[in-house]
Amino acid sequence: QVQLVESGGGLVQAGGSLRLSCAGSGRTFSSYTMGWFRQAPGKEREFVAAITWSGGNRDYADSVMGRFTISRDNAKDTVYLQMNSLKPQDTAVYYCAATRLLLTRIEREYDYWGQGTQVTVSS
Repeated sequence: QVQLVESGGGLVQAGGSLRLSCAGSGRTFSSYTMGWFRQAPGKEREFVAAITWSGGNRDYADSVMGRFTISRDNAKDTVYLQMNSLKPQDTAVYYCAATRLLLTRIEREYDYWGQGTQVTVSS
């Protein structure tokens, strides 16, 4: 069992930056691939980024490539999402999730989810 808690969301102007954190509990956190997803109002939840257990492999949605960076610190059981050059269309609730699989963008393949943190980007 893994419990996930996101933090770091907030209100930022377009062009600004935020860093989201996802703290995990459970002694096997470091064995999970971790992903970030987001859900904007009236839209389906979508994949943002993922990182394998070792941090050696990462995957990004085209919409965030070059602006967002996913990383993890297994000693702290935490995964991060550094978001730069934010745009109003990045406004959404951001969720972190854990899966035993290797890198995947498929939502249903993630077993554990956090409660989400709101990110709002003003124009």
